Amino acid sequence: MLGALPQALARLGHEVKVCLPRYGTMDPGTRQLRPLDWTTTISFEGRQVRAGAESYRDARTGPEYFFIRDDHYFNRSELYRNPRTGKDYADNDERFAYFNRATLELVRHLEFRPDIIHVHDWQAALIPAYLKTVYARDPILGGVRTVLTVHNLGYQGTFASERFPLLGLPEEYNYAVTGPFEFFGKLNFLKAGIVLADAVTTVSPRYAAEIRSSAEFGRGLEGVLKERSEVLHGILNGVDLTIWSPSRDKKIPHRYGISNLSGKRMTRVELLGRAQLPVRDRTPLIGMISRLADQKGWDLIADTAERLFAMDLQMIVLGTGDEKYHRLLAKLEQKYPDKLKAYLRFDDTLAHWIEAGADMFLMPSRYEPCGLNQMYSLRYGTVPVVRAVGGLADTVADYDPKTGEGTGFVFRDYSAEAFLEAVRRALTLFTGRRVWMKLMKAGMRQDFSWQRSAVKYAELFEEVISRGPANRAVP
Repeated sequence: MLGALPQALARLGHEVKVCLPRYGTMDPGTRQLRPLDWTTTISFEGRQVRAGAESYRDARTGPEYFFIRDDHYFNRSELYRNPRTGKDYADNDERFAYFNRATLELVRHLEFRPDIIHVHDWQAALIPAYLKTVYARDPILGGVRTVLTVHNLGYQGTFASERFPLLGLPEEYNYAVTGPFEFFGKLNFLKAGIVLADAVTTVSPRYAAEIRSSAEFGRGLEGVLKERSEVLHGILNGVDLTIWSPSRDKKIPHRYGISNLSGKRMTRVELLGRAQLPVRDRTPLIGMISRLADQKGWDLIADTAERLFAMDLQMIVLGTGDEKYHRLLAKLEQKYPDKLKAYLRFDDTLAHWIEAGADMFLMPSRYEPCGLNQMYSLRYGTVPVVRAVGGLADTVADYDPKTGEGTGFVFRDYSAEAFLEAVRRALTLFTGRRVWMKLMKAGMRQDFSWQRSAVKYAELFEEVISRGPANRAVP
């Protein structure tokens, strides 16, 4: 989203600046980053931490990017989790409090007064709190409005309550019941952002409804979200068509379009060859690119594996995750060597091959805030089989055999039988080549571009700005 939305907003004529941590995993060769002639000092309970930054301007698309640099906080092999312990870094609260404060200090240095500061997830959710307190009377930042986007409510940024003083915020912000940070005896960065931002968005309309009406999806914040319903909006994520489009995709072996699908057939053959699976024209090839976790429906696949692979299908899986599912896939590969190939790694090029070469794409998620792979799949003529949750429900229309309308196969109940029935329906229709071709092309005609989503964000920003300056009062 932070790759595509700023560019789409810039194309609409807006001045856009993006601020990110300067992670050590960034490849310095991909962009010409230049050191900024600026430093500031962030205080943590008497400790002074110096911050610097680098910048990059995309001359072609317009946005200017700034990277907050501190090697102690951000030059780590993983972004959030300590690979030695398998647990979150113990100082994640301090790392991102530092990032939030340094970002605001950088904005002051630039003397750039934004109309909106758009923050994302718990990692940037402290900014509304700082604007309403530390910077409430600042000549540049005082009264600036904020919009918070929640990408996945499963990740909230919760920390021990005794860590609150290092944030440098008023004590009452952590009072029981009334404090925006207080969450069952802990600190919750995301909750504070939801309470204090001027507007809150999620990444699909369906997910916005789910998280405020159900404890299953709300993850303990459903009450807060319900209270903020008037400012909660669901705006569907988009697809970056400069990257994900079969007619211009440089990562796939054969490009193709809706008027000539021969490149898809050739890519399918090469993908099967790469996976060392036999080429069977009448047997559908199912793709999965997924984090191997319960959220993504892997418990359903584990429960139904024997019945699933008894069907006439082949499957290629790409992803990493829970060790139990690594073991499951290794076992299934041994048992069904002509039906399954699992790549337990991250591989962007292979992901493009799977989207282009598969006949179907499987996303049986327990919950899915938006999902992008089903939109990629539609674009590539790869028919999605999904559960009716979140963005999956907003983007995939269930095939209706009576009318011939639809773009994929959708099941509602999170159960083995509902999941298998959806797969069976897809396999049955696959045998009717003319009907299947119509279904593929219906999906390829869908428009889920970022340009559409950017217009909705711009409209929301204008509505938030029209309310006038945010409350400057310090609590």
